[in-house]
Amino acid sequence: MEIILLENIINLGNIGDKVEVKNGYGRNFLLKKGKALRFNKENLDYVTKKKDELNKKNLELKKKFKETAQTINNKIFNFKKESKDNGDLYGSIKPKEISTTIYNSAKLEVKPSQIILKEELNKIGKFIVEIKFHSEVSAKITIKIDKIQSA
Repeated sequence: MEIILLENIINLGNIGDKVEVKNGYGRNFLLKKGKALRFNKENLDYVTKKKDELNKKNLELKKKFKETAQTINNKIFNFKKESKDNGDLYGSIKPKEISTTIYNSAKLEVKPSQIILKEELNKIGKFIVEIKFHSEVSAKITIKIDKIQSA
């Protein structure tokens, strides 16, 4: 399926680019979320006219995310979990839990979908987690997992 992008998308393209994507991804995600339009002459003309406005909107969004990223970058978030004797947790820490902790401690809204876990957080220790706010803006935080001390 050929589409025209209405915003910058990581590993796909920038505003106004004509790209080829799989039908399901185009139909169920990009078109449904308003991130793209089907490629045809009318839509190409529309995007060409609206490109400046879309770029301006994209820059404002990027600026807002940059401020959030600077606030949160290199911060440490602590979790206390029950674990086995070998340090394995009884359950892993998921993006939703990280998102809630960030909101509770830093009063910043981070969607679970923006949190990139390269490994499962299922052991005691420190883990570096990347947060992708925008195609060009990201931050790294440290997740520190400690064992709950039992009496």
